Amino acid sequence: MKISVLGCGRWGTFHAWYANKIGHEVTLWGRNKSCRMAELMKTRKNEYLTLPEDIILTSDLKAALSGTDIIIISISAQQLRTFAHTIHDLGLSITAPFILCMKGLEIGSGKRLTTIMTEELGREVQTAVWVGPGHVQDFMQGMPNCMIMASSNIPLTHHLVDIFSSSLIRFYYGKDLLGIEIGAAAKNVIGIAAGMLDGAGLSSLKGALMARGTHELSVLIKAMGGNKMTVYGLSHLGDYEATLFSLHSNNRRFGEDFIQGKPFIKLAEGVYTTEALMELAGQLHVELPITHTIYEIVKNKKNPQEQLKQLFLRSTKVE
Repeated sequence: MKISVLGCGRWGTFHAWYANKIGHEVTLWGRNKSCRMAELMKTRKNEYLTLPEDIILTSDLKAALSGTDIIIISISAQQLRTFAHTIHDLGLSITAPFILCMKGLEIGSGKRLTTIMTEELGREVQTAVWVGPGHVQDFMQGMPNCMIMASSNIPLTHHLVDIFSSSLIRFYYGKDLLGIEIGAAAKNVIGIAAGMLDGAGLSSLKGALMARGTHELSVLIKAMGGNKMTVYGLSHLGDYEATLFSLHSNNRRFGEDFIQGKPFIKLAEGVYTTEALMELAGQLHVELPITHTIYEIVKNKKNPQEQLKQLFLRSTKVE
């Protein structure tokens, strides 16, 4: 099949490499002024992998979207609305399904990424999400993992799973799209919290963080109308090892660096998700103590040590 990958960062290049590896015809798009794309055009390499010669590289978005069977988007979650609007303004008649390979919620609205796609590209747009545990570094070493594909269209979900399954990635079908999107986004917030515990010398509390973090999000998902048990699957709890413990985790590393006062180049995606989750919590009158703690530390500059102690020394209650 013809597959176009939009986004040339760490995950975008991996998705292009992976789709090519399992036998598909791949085009990888990157912005014209992107330093990453310029380097790929020159060397076909980045710090993670080397792209095969038969992967087409382009900065022409219209060309990348034309005549393709599947479109993978792998960009920052906060850029999705603007990017989807740009796609809409191209005036193309796109029937190919989109697969979103990023995790997040929109700041200011708390909206899910598939909702943004519908608002910008119309109700007829077909959108799936590809989430779950795994790091590019591990995949490139041949280490397999399990991931999940989900959409509101069950036949489409099955179709995409059949297309992308391999010995490197085993896919599961997701039915609760709402719960999967919320869980996948929120695990980054728990990842920041885990990094803060590491930085504060409180790594022994990660077990409690895992248990309470999962429960916290199950309450939110239920309040939103999803299945509260979804959070215990691959999109959230299943991704904890890769997010709460791995040295490759950007969100965990951000939390550790933040609490230790080390400089960081940019905010982790989980910071934006924290803001979006607090917006949702206010709308639904749901208590999210872990999310609130991270918000107070990162956004309101509250003392990290005091906030973490308050979180784990809350009044006694039934689990």
